[in-house]
Amino acid sequence: MTDSPDLARAWSASVVTLLPEAFPGVLGESLTGRALKDGLWQLHLHDLRPFGEGRHRNVDDTPAGGGAGMVLRPDVLSRALDAALETAPQGAARLMLSPRGRPFTQAMARQLAAGPGAVLVCGRFEGVDQRVIDGYGLTEVSLGDFVLTGGEIAAQALIDACVRLIPRVLGNHESVEEESFSHGLLEHPQYTKPAVWNGLAIPDILLSGHHAKITEWRRDMAERLTKERRPDLWRAYRATRGGDPDEDREL
Repeated sequence: MTDSPDLARAWSASVVTLLPEAFPGVLGESLTGRALKDGLWQLHLHDLRPFGEGRHRNVDDTPAGGGAGMVLRPDVLSRALDAALETAPQGAARLMLSPRGRPFTQAMARQLAAGPGAVLVCGRFEGVDQRVIDGYGLTEVSLGDFVLTGGEIAAQALIDACVRLIPRVLGNHESVEEESFSHGLLEHPQYTKPAVWNGLAIPDILLSGHHAKITEWRRDMAERLTKERRPDLWRAYRATRGGDPDEDREL
């Protein structure tokens, strides 16, 4: 949350929200919070309310054609978006958190993290006037097939997923390369001391010191978990490696 010229090239998140007090939230803690303090990324907040209409600063109105709920007004949101774009670096992605958007993935997080930053619109109520989405070329992004009361939690999750990929944010960059989705698979099981806990032991292979066999075991377990829990990812993984995506490979 700074405008220091020394941080002009840091990854930037400009957030348009009715709840600016919700930020940085968890983003201000742990590794992302330290990275924010150290200037590895920037957070710019744009409160939608001051851009509202009339003495009560109204930001929404009833849906055209009737229906329940309220819709964010295009004139109000456009003024807030213009302010956000002024602080955003050139080429920043323009996103709106929405349950009807394209699914947010690790690949998308990597793409965004490699860019200059993002402008994020946090929707509220029944949604946003479509003319703003079309006029500003907003890409609607969804965290999953569920509905939240607003986009703030989703925005924080998206920002976290991007920020942790910025060099120097994580202490051990290898952890990024080995985690879920990095190679099209879910991550293998992890273990640590004690060697035996509640009668359950760490698999012998992980204590063998045989690195080649450990790597093979971890890949086998990652494939097994992906096949069992995410058949969609498994089919894509098999297809990219020249295998039949529908073949029932034994693991």
